[in-house]
Amino acid sequence: MKVKKADFHFDLPAELIAQEPLPQRSASRLLELDANADNLTDRSFGELAACLRPGDLLVFNDTRVLPARLFGHKTSGGAVEILIERVTSTHEARAQLGVSKKPRPGGRIVLADGSEVEVTGRDGPFFDLRFHCSEPLEKLLLRLGRMPLPPYIARAAADDDTERYQTVFARHPGAVAAPTAGLHFDQPLLDALAARGVEFGHVTLHVGAGTFQPVRSEELRDHVMHREWLNVGAELVHAMRRVRAAGGRVVAVGTTVVRALESASRDGEVLPFAGETQIFIFPGYRITSIDGLITNFHLPESTLLMLVSAFAGRERVLGAYRHAVNSSYRFFSYGDAMLIWPPQH
Repeated sequence: MKVKKADFHFDLPAELIAQEPLPQRSASRLLELDANADNLTDRSFGELAACLRPGDLLVFNDTRVLPARLFGHKTSGGAVEILIERVTSTHEARAQLGVSKKPRPGGRIVLADGSEVEVTGRDGPFFDLRFHCSEPLEKLLLRLGRMPLPPYIARAAADDDTERYQTVFARHPGAVAAPTAGLHFDQPLLDALAARGVEFGHVTLHVGAGTFQPVRSEELRDHVMHREWLNVGAELVHAMRRVRAAGGRVVAVGTTVVRALESASRDGEVLPFAGETQIFIFPGYRITSIDGLITNFHLPESTLLMLVSAFAGRERVLGAYRHAVNSSYRFFSYGDAMLIWPPQH
């Protein structure tokens, strides 16, 4: 059966796209979808501990978002906005360029502090850049960069975004977009979950700007996913096996965790793995690495919505989205969340 992009369309009023984070991270709403009972429950995110059992394992993505948006000008004078897609070496990166006329290989961009950036190549919408500076690129970004808010947030990044577009457990710099399901967790909620007997584990997947790229092919099998780097460690793999053997559940916090765990799976078993992934998960793919999923509400026709639909069923997920729209849930990165229990096979 052919799976088409249009199968994942839904109508979303623009006013439901969250433009600001709530004052308190865990004050967002949580829509619980139990696919076995075909049941939806409206909750607050602060109630999450009551939805989990002692011995369950929450798996977080501990990537840290780089301030990956830079501003400069071409040597000819035209303004340029650089959005780093991924850092590829100490002084090199792949990026999208906002500029009236795209530079050719050999072209140079001058940053605010006088540092020069050389265009060394191009691959579709992405440009390969070499930064001519003495310090590592990550340090340059910390000094000059701005937080790269998603394209559907129609405002410039503010000082508050430096902290709020970052999870409280972010550890390993490398992402240019936040693993947004994790944004709902604050320390009091983590303490409540620990007191409940819920365990924590971590993967690292550096989310790239490609996560916002639209699906351009109508048939999903023709879509080519962007690459992202991930690490699933042996400690987490052992914890997952132990928890499941004891009857506990593995709950992914975000679609990036699902991408990481499924990329590390071989014949249905998660194994330690570090490297790149281009995995594309859509209905027809069976997710076996997790027993539950916490995720934000995603864009129509997006690969993230397709992944969630593979986990819980397209019609069921789109029905939950209609409920969320009718109930004025807040959508996308700074919006509300879902807790999904999939159908049992």
